[in-house]
Amino acid sequence: MIDFITVTIGKLTGERKREGIVGRKKILLVDDASTILMMEKMILAKGGYDLVTAKDGREAVEKAAAERPDLILMDVMMPNMTGFEACVQLRQSDATRSTPIILVTTRGRKATSKKAIKAGAPTM
Repeated sequence: MIDFITVTIGKLTGERKREGIVGRKKILLVDDASTILMMEKMILAKGGYDLVTAKDGREAVEKAAAERPDLILMDVMMPNMTGFEACVQLRQSDATRSTPIILVTTRGRKATSKKAIKAGAPTM
């Protein structure tokens, strides 16, 4: 998973540099399941990333604006605001419009993929 994330960050961000910050990449992990967040953190911590977490879509939108991550890994089905709804809001903000988003889900249906693309997350 670390190799996939490293390649994905490099491709999707185009080696974009945050304002004056060079080096470690920041990933926002979004999931309402604490166990999933813990597993993602354990795996990705080995890659040397700065990791930030959020428990739902609403918190993800707030943290993305404040933290300016290089990549967002976000669950689809969450309380308060779904991953789809958060993705739409993130795409409407100048601060997060170009941030790569990968929606993470166990729902492998075509309709889910189409909804992700429509929301602004072409990677799933």
